[in-house]
Amino acid sequence: MGLTARIRTRDGWAVTHAVVTVTDTTGTQVLRAEADHEGTIHDTTHLTPGAYTVIITAVGYAPTASSAIVTASGRADIGTITLARQGGTELPPPGPWTIDPAHSTIAATAQHLGISSVHGRFTDFTGTIDIAPDDITKSRVEATIHTASIDTGNTMRDTHLKSPDFLDVEQHPQITYHSTGLEPTGTDRWTIHGDLRLNGHTRPVDLDLTYLGTGPDPWGGTRTAFRATTELHREDFAMNYNQVLQAGIAAIGTTLKIQLDIQAVQGDTLPTT
Repeated sequence: MGLTARIRTRDGWAVTHAVVTVTDTTGTQVLRAEADHEGTIHDTTHLTPGAYTVIITAVGYAPTASSAIVTASGRADIGTITLARQGGTELPPPGPWTIDPAHSTIAATAQHLGISSVHGRFTDFTGTIDIAPDDITKSRVEATIHTASIDTGNTMRDTHLKSPDFLDVEQHPQITYHSTGLEPTGTDRWTIHGDLRLNGHTRPVDLDLTYLGTGPDPWGGTRTAFRATTELHREDFAMNYNQVLQAGIAAIGTTLKIQLDIQAVQGDTLPTT
């Protein structure tokens, strides 16, 4: 191979229409290649050993450039290149934003039998984001999740999760989260500090947030997207039920991995269409 590369979005999707252009030290183009359906570049053009500039472009994404060294074998692997949406580094306009549940996901993963994972999600939730106009760190996030909407794809397991052993949906029909602060950790990354109320207990929980970009939608509105992750410990919220197998391994892990893929619409309400 002369050149190999993988082109991805910030949240890991392949950019199938990306174009890679390679120029030498004189600025002369020596190679142009298009990504395949997996967002991968495989070009067999033999390149003379030396230093090159690699430019990656794709419609709707901000272009990026990097350096590459071609070895004596005539090969260069520039690894994984992440493209941001056009304007994706610009923060969303200030004001209220409404989370769109139809295009968002709140998922939880627990270890099962010490060898695999069980995945679940909540299907009924609401939330708002208020972007502060002068100081982004003063922005606020609030969300409400209806516990009875838990869905792991197994009716018997879902019924058990709704019982007093876990979510106790009769006594605690909602999970709430209220942010208390926002701290930048990179150009597009933040830590949200907040309070999570779950199963009748309130604990401080931080979310690791990645900003994915803002753009127009097909309904004449503007949308913004984020991905957030955290880990919860069940005992912090008095969910202590477990079974210990004969080998001493817990049937269900005590740690929950939480991932939120959030899309929000600018304004106080969701579109009606």
